[in-house]
Amino acid sequence: MRAVVATEPGGPEVLTIAEVADPVAAAGEVLIKVAATAINKADTLQRRGHYPPPPGASEIIGMECSGTVAALGEGVTGWAVGDRVCALLAAGGYAELVNVPAGQVMPVPDGVDLVTAAALPEVACTVWSNVFMVAGLQPGETLLVHGGSGGIGTFAIQLAAALKSRVLTTAGSAEKLAVCRELGAEVTINYREEDFVAVVKQAGGADVILDNMGASYLERNVDALATEGRLVIIGMQGGVNGQLDIGVLLRKRGAVIATALRSRPVAEKSAICASVVEHVWPLVAAGQVRPVVHTTMPLADAGEAHRLMESSAHIGKIVLTA
Repeated sequence: MRAVVATEPGGPEVLTIAEVADPVAAAGEVLIKVAATAINKADTLQRRGHYPPPPGASEIIGMECSGTVAALGEGVTGWAVGDRVCALLAAGGYAELVNVPAGQVMPVPDGVDLVTAAALPEVACTVWSNVFMVAGLQPGETLLVHGGSGGIGTFAIQLAAALKSRVLTTAGSAEKLAVCRELGAEVTINYREEDFVAVVKQAGGADVILDNMGASYLERNVDALATEGRLVIIGMQGGVNGQLDIGVLLRKRGAVIATALRSRPVAEKSAICASVVEHVWPLVAAGQVRPVVHTTMPLADAGEAHRLMESSAHIGKIVLTA
């Protein structure tokens, strides 16, 4: 099969198309003929040699895909060859075929075309598991989303708004903030020009903060929390070592939670996928939540797609077609 491989750790130029051995569905796995995959920040880190796949996973980059079922491993039920699916992967998405544990395979939501469906698994599972399953965002509570114009941000805004929460978000340009408002954000903050802490405090504080920055925002995020607020850290774009005033956190009875999705055991990821299908897919099928796709490129243009991701000029997801 054709797949994108990194010839060595480095910039986007190290990504090239190569012929590699076809994967085979082992017991409990589904083999998917890939229609499309989508770019994630973690993909660019893996390309540079900073984020290796979990032990036993493919060395091929790619944490999500859409396509059709090509074969079923021993013991797999509930799927048939030819079914339209999308899947949350540990790795292997930048290829024509990928095998995945059956519990991480999900049906394509009604009303979503097969290519666009590739933009759903990672954002849906990340947002649902962190904002709702872990942080327990409730209707009427306030969610602050950092990086609201990215793939995760655009989905988080829509899902929280659809479930009757109030959404505040940060982004770095007027164009991106306008998109965030269209998606349901009530308050938008240009982080290049405004102090998000002051704006969030004026709005009453955030009950939940979804943060991709890590260390550089830690102290300010805690300051922006409402009483009993929950800060969920899912990225380290701003570094790994930060200062935290425990006294502030105690006075607010707040919580700081850090999570990762890719490294979780298969059973946990399968439970998240099942919960997403139950709670999120009906909202997608009803048109209340949609994947935001900035552009679609062929698999051979993976390097250019990575350049676009790292430029931060995109809004939503970047999709590669196999």
